[in-house]
Amino acid sequence: MNCIFCKIGKKEIPSTIVYENESIIAFKDLNPQAPIHILVVPKNHISSINDITQENSSIISEIFLSINEIVEKEGIKESGYRVISNCGNDGCQSVQHLHFHILGGKKLSETLS
Repeated sequence: MNCIFCKIGKKEIPSTIVYENESIIAFKDLNPQAPIHILVVPKNHISSINDITQENSSIISEIFLSINEIVEKEGIKESGYRVISNCGNDGCQSVQHLHFHILGGKKLSETLS
């Protein structure tokens, strides 16, 4: 498989890792849209939100628990942040591997369009 996020999860491609456990890796986005822009990715390949099943759904809970730890560590838990997951072409999903963006560190725009 030629998936960049799978390769990052296997450490075949370097990244600035901010959190990792057995099943999740979180790293700084190379093209940040906010002062803090972190991607949280399951190490096992799931293409998008559309591919979450009963069998793999526990990873979503684990991801959101890790987000709590990450935002605390990054110092944005109290000030606020945004969590985004793009899905499909119209949703601007650029990498076909489920991932969640954590954006924070400044007041974010109220519009997403």
